[in-house]
Amino acid sequence: MNPIFMSWGIAALATAGVITRPFKWPEAVWAVAGALLLVVLGLLPITQALQAVSKGADVYLFLFGMMVLSEVGRREGLFDWVAVLAVNHAKGSPKRLFLLVYLVGVVVTTFLSNDAAAVVLTPAVFAAAKKAGSKPLPLLFVCAFIANAASFVLPISNPANLVLYGNHTPALGPWMARFIVPSVLSIVATYFMLRWSQRHDLQGTCESDLEEIGLSPSGQVALGGIGVTAVVLLIVSAFDIQLGLPTAIFGALTAAIVLIKERSSPLPLMKDISWSILPLVAGLFVMVEMLQQTGVIALLAHYVQAATQRHEVASAATAGGVIAVASNFMNNLPAGLIASSTAMLAHSPERVIDALLIGVDLGPNLSITGSLATILWLNAIRREGEDVSFMKFLKVGAVVMFPALILAIGARILI
Repeated sequence: MNPIFMSWGIAALATAGVITRPFKWPEAVWAVAGALLLVVLGLLPITQALQAVSKGADVYLFLFGMMVLSEVGRREGLFDWVAVLAVNHAKGSPKRLFLLVYLVGVVVTTFLSNDAAAVVLTPAVFAAAKKAGSKPLPLLFVCAFIANAASFVLPISNPANLVLYGNHTPALGPWMARFIVPSVLSIVATYFMLRWSQRHDLQGTCESDLEEIGLSPSGQVALGGIGVTAVVLLIVSAFDIQLGLPTAIFGALTAAIVLIKERSSPLPLMKDISWSILPLVAGLFVMVEMLQQTGVIALLAHYVQAATQRHEVASAATAGGVIAVASNFMNNLPAGLIASSTAMLAHSPERVIDALLIGVDLGPNLSITGSLATILWLNAIRREGEDVSFMKFLKVGAVVMFPALILAIGARILI
């Protein structure tokens, strides 16, 4: 059998496994199995596979820091404290609670990244729904959808932004000039479409005037750690420094302060972190490397370059739409890597690259496997006893994603 077709077949089966989770095995099992098969069958040299894994070092560090911060916050009651504040401000209205959660999600995604919105915000929102006696799923959907809808407000709002632009991320000023209007349209359109899709579950009233709970000293440390991390990320991104190491350092430092303060062992905290997300990302990086080796990216670059020469605006719109849908078949992190390599090889203009970025960031709102943030969100809600099937998410995603994508890409390519 042709080695190229074998490689593509393995990648397709591994991706299908990540999406459908046969036997309810974790997504990471299928991604790692696909990567190992490529190496064992000699379809990808082990040295190249290891190089592909190493490319994700900054992403691994970033995820580690965020997961540690989230687990510390959960253990120290930070999310329960936030939940009580949110419920009391909602004043008995599920619709107002929905709006409050959405606005908080915009802030968290913008300044802490979409992965933080999934990891840090989701437990707090679930706690808020539980205390309010409200149906949790509409509020949990907010965490998933805003994590992608607001993920191109700033360069730090999504690790995929840094992946796509590589070492040429636009400075903060030009970035805002190019993306502020598309971001606003994306956020607003996502809010209205998501609220419309959940309108039946947002009827009636919910609990209010809950007894306020104090935030423990360790909870205050957790809150401070999250706040300081947000400021540090904003600063380092302005200097075009990778985000992974600072996030890992401040996550570990926050955990260390809390553990020393409480004289506790780090083992229980480490045990509760969803470590499987890291091999999942590594497996995806390996499969992208295989695509590059088999000439797929060179072929894509040829088509993109030819289309851009014919009509730049139409090419940008098409590229953004195609990568948005494709992200749901392979996850947006490897899709971002493919888009970045393709755009670089095709010498694509700014308008096309920006449309690709919007597609990579916003397209994953179509399915639960579209982005790393959504997979993290899925892991978080499973820990709380909730679950959402692929089809259930797709029914909501199809309503929410496409209007936001059309408005955001349209605004970027026409301004």
